[in-house]
Amino acid sequence: MSQEIAVVGSPEFTTGFRLAGVRKFENVPQDEKDEQLDGAVEAVLEDDDVGIAVMHDDDLDHLSRTVRQSVETSVEPTFVTIGGGAAGGSGLRDQIKRAIGIDLMGDEEEGE
Repeated sequence: MSQEIAVVGSPEFTTGFRLAGVRKFENVPQDEKDEQLDGAVEAVLEDDDVGIAVMHDDDLDHLSRTVRQSVETSVEPTFVTIGGGAAGGSGLRDQIKRAIGIDLMGDEEEGE
């Protein structure tokens, strides 16, 4: 069984992913994130068809402590956050490594 990608965030954030073919999404308007984002993330966490969930890095600040901890420790689905600035590249690498168990980049950047 193949798993799907889901995206959680504002309609502006999810639209690009939807245009690229992502069928599972949770739209949470920017001004309602504090009230609705936890529920949207929990719905994705409970969906057995989702293997990877994408969120904007800034949205983590709107999550309650418990839901944020679930996002940070979840293996399936694996949450990938994007848009976090300069540290985002290394964070994405770590998230992919945790999700699939190997470092796709190898040691090419770090040397031996």
